[in-house]
Amino acid sequence: MKVIDPHIHMVSRTTDDYLALAYGGIHTVSEPSFWPGFDRCGVDGFRDYFQQLTVVEPARAARFKIRHFCWIGLNAKEAENTKIGEQVLAILPEYLDSPTALGIGEVGLNKNSKNEIAMFERQVELAAVRNELMLIHTPHLEDKLKGTRIIMDILRNEPRIIPSRVLIDHAEEHTIGEIKDNGFWFGLTLYPDSKGSPARAVDAIEIFGADKLCINSSADWSVSDPTATLKTVNEMRRRGHPDDLIRRIFYDNPADFLGQSPKFSVA
Repeated sequence: MKVIDPHIHMVSRTTDDYLALAYGGIHTVSEPSFWPGFDRCGVDGFRDYFQQLTVVEPARAARFKIRHFCWIGLNAKEAENTKIGEQVLAILPEYLDSPTALGIGEVGLNKNSKNEIAMFERQVELAAVRNELMLIHTPHLEDKLKGTRIIMDILRNEPRIIPSRVLIDHAEEHTIGEIKDNGFWFGLTLYPDSKGSPARAVDAIEIFGADKLCINSSADWSVSDPTATLKTVNEMRRRGHPDDLIRRIFYDNPADFLGQSPKFSVA
């Protein structure tokens, strides 16, 4: 069975990780822009990073017959510095025009601050003007519900944003229902310390269903697992879920969401 991981940070992973993806059947990935574990000092750092996402990683992935797509945006953790943020927003269109850039992401909120909200609103406007897909980061832990609601309010206040073209990621049991009720896609993240496990993800599938759901590893430089989607496939099989449902969740659903971009194709 082929699997698509719609949210993974391969700039943080080794060549062996690419090999593990290929052996496991993960032949298509998309990589959102994110925080590298430190704040970049200026716009040139973002330029280098966006070059890595749009040029270097697709070539590295191709060595293993993996299709690599990306998302371009100013991440929430670095949106607090609005001086640098304004400069980054000015260069986003240049990289969004890249042949493997699927849309704006991952953008959203981290601590629900005034500056984060302002930078997010600007990127929502850019997505509306360009008719871009969006991949949204929601805050962690105690701020998640509040931040998710703020994000959805901002998205709903922009009439040009179509909810079915937005994936609100890192959803949890207390936010999934509201995300679905508002017509957005939702993402479940398999991240051991702060987001979820394969067992917890399958619990959520059994409660909320598979409609407009994408499951991802979000594997990066912290404690994470680039093959976590495959372990969730095994957990679904262990519980007796049919292969057609498994294929829908791990291949058809992400292909349908990502496929709204004319740039997307599967390996």
